[in-house]
Amino acid sequence: MTTTAPTTPGVQLLEVSPEYAGQRIDNFLLARLKGVPKTLIYRILRKGEVRVNKGRIKPEYKLQAGDIVRVPPVRVPERDEPVPLAQGLLQRLEASIIFEDKALIVINKPCGIAVHGGSGLTYGVIEAFRQLRPDCKELELVHRLDRDTSGLLMIAKKRSMLRHLHMALRGDGIDKRYMALVRGNWAASIKQVRAPLGKSNLRSGERMVEVDEEEGKESVTVFKVLRRFGDFATLIEAKPITGRTHQIRVHTLHAGHCIAGDTKYGDDDFSKEIRDLGGKRLFLHAYMLTVPLPDGGELKLQAPVDEMWAKTVERLSAPI
Repeated sequence: MTTTAPTTPGVQLLEVSPEYAGQRIDNFLLARLKGVPKTLIYRILRKGEVRVNKGRIKPEYKLQAGDIVRVPPVRVPERDEPVPLAQGLLQRLEASIIFEDKALIVINKPCGIAVHGGSGLTYGVIEAFRQLRPDCKELELVHRLDRDTSGLLMIAKKRSMLRHLHMALRGDGIDKRYMALVRGNWAASIKQVRAPLGKSNLRSGERMVEVDEEEGKESVTVFKVLRRFGDFATLIEAKPITGRTHQIRVHTLHAGHCIAGDTKYGDDDFSKEIRDLGGKRLFLHAYMLTVPLPDGGELKLQAPVDEMWAKTVERLSAPI
């Protein structure tokens, strides 16, 4: 990508290089205007202040090599403007790395840390890693995990790896498996939940996901029982075939077995009993990942659960 001289102070004219061909204009701007609120980016798109080849475009417009993108004046933090993060957090995330090479980082994300800033948060995993790896100018999240979900999270260090993994995610090339501790005795016959999901907003403004047979998007999760704790709880494996927001949490609820510690879709009484055993977290963990590599190889990774999860399950297994 090259930048031509601005025609007016603060206006940028960006020429799209071939490696960015096919990327949506909104994602292109989000990656380039780091630190600018997402709402502002969509507002300048909606108002027509962003132009491509001197014409208005929609947020879903896909760029072509050679396009000239006009970006209006916006305040972008300087690249050397560090996000003020505590050393303890940075050390914790550095220690969470389970794989790293020249193009990819995979971490075992701790529960309670968001993957990116926003919604009142000034930082997340990606902001931390931009501070930890200042020489990696193209660091981007490959996918997301909910703040309270722990486990395997991929961060691309190169644009080429990001594109490769996004293509694999759109197909069936990446195999992601989660563990979840759910209420009750999960029937062995429930091997798959196929229920379309749609988003709705509550009066409080909180976004919820629910099964919507009429307008929801197709959503499929495959399940397997890993361990039973009588009629009280079951440890299950969940393999999402589609990648909808909160998919596993809503599909387990739809099957009649909500996840322990889920404040949005869970059961307060069940979660309290798990908390009394020491389990003060959401019991959803991305524990296994199989990723195709650009050279034709395959990366297989597993991430252990944290000490709180392990001790809670140990107490569940103890004889009464």
